[in-house]
Amino acid sequence: MDLFEKVSNNMGPLGQFADQGFGYFYFPKLEGAISNRMYFRGKPVLVWSLNNYLGLANHPEVRKIDTEASEEFGLAAPMGARMMSGQSKYHQQLEQELAAFENKEAAYLLNFGYMGMVSIIDSLLDRHDVVVYDSESHACILDGLRLHIGKRFVFPHNDLDRFESQIKHARKVADETGGGILVITEGVFGMPGDLGNLKGILQFKDKYGFRLLVDDAHGFGTMGSTGAGTSQEQQVMDGVDIYFGTFAKAMAGIGAFVASEKRIIKALTFNMRSQIFAKSLPMPMVIGSLKRLDLIRTHPELREKLWVIVKALQTGLREKGFNIGKTQSPVTPVFLQGGAIEATQIIADLRENYGIFCSMVIYPVVPKGIIMLRLIPTAAHTLEDVAITIDAFSDVRKKLDEGKYTLGRIPDFADKF
Repeated sequence: MDLFEKVSNNMGPLGQFADQGFGYFYFPKLEGAISNRMYFRGKPVLVWSLNNYLGLANHPEVRKIDTEASEEFGLAAPMGARMMSGQSKYHQQLEQELAAFENKEAAYLLNFGYMGMVSIIDSLLDRHDVVVYDSESHACILDGLRLHIGKRFVFPHNDLDRFESQIKHARKVADETGGGILVITEGVFGMPGDLGNLKGILQFKDKYGFRLLVDDAHGFGTMGSTGAGTSQEQQVMDGVDIYFGTFAKAMAGIGAFVASEKRIIKALTFNMRSQIFAKSLPMPMVIGSLKRLDLIRTHPELREKLWVIVKALQTGLREKGFNIGKTQSPVTPVFLQGGAIEATQIIADLRENYGIFCSMVIYPVVPKGIIMLRLIPTAAHTLEDVAITIDAFSDVRKKLDEGKYTLGRIPDFADKF
């Protein structure tokens, strides 16, 4: 079979709906200034789908610094990869400040979170090493593990009994191969919103001798007494050997970082292929991130406002009888019963008739028969936004229970691909 014929005939679980969903359910275009209120297909909508946790995307101080840095340096500087010609004092300053914020010896900037995590895993491990990881780990972790040719063991999400069983296997294998053990989990799991049980995992560390890598993309800036993340929230910062955070969530930017002991960051700096062979982060992104980090450190009211909205939204939904799972973070899933037809009609109803824009998650990300509507509260939202949304969700659930979404078909709002 011709390769192109094979690929185009097998679009995958999401691509099979591309002709009906492109531009509406997939790749929708939100327009206007990033905020709680934007425009979708020309209509104003209340938006719950942006990871702008602290409202920094359009914070006046952030916009000012971004503009000034762009005017001074443009988007090209510095040219080249950092190892060759893309180094700057600002890159080094940001790394030093991030390391101090996370109570680590050193940090290293990454161009993107996804590829950064893949490359961290690839750089840390060889064929003798063993990995133990949570079953609900993010796709970037799973893709990084695809590059690992040694043994790996998975444990059911946050199941400490099964974790100990798997770490025992890992210890036995590592003793036979002469390798080390890396445990990988997340601080905040981005779909259900619950926290990785870092404290529980670390109680086994001395007994089985492993190192712990935590992906805290959703926890950095939102969790902990200063916003330093889930390891701070659980008071185990010293126990986390390698801390990974991104700028795409609370920092409302582009890029990521990894923080650890100086010797480990040095090793990663000279071995991470995603950075060695990639152009350096543009100067405006780096200088803008310095400002964003400063705001996280010096303006706790941003995080406090976020949590006011989070608690109002989650408490209000629970009081109305909605199932929001075990979330312990700003990520707010709302679980309903149904399939793709019901899910798409609910989303269309919310957007077209209630002016509410949120994201839906269906099989294969969640089990068949389950719809997850994913809400991301931010410091830019208001209590009025919360009240409007809870009322709308109550209406939608009533329609779902009455079967009004069951007999239809997937709405076809698609743009031409």
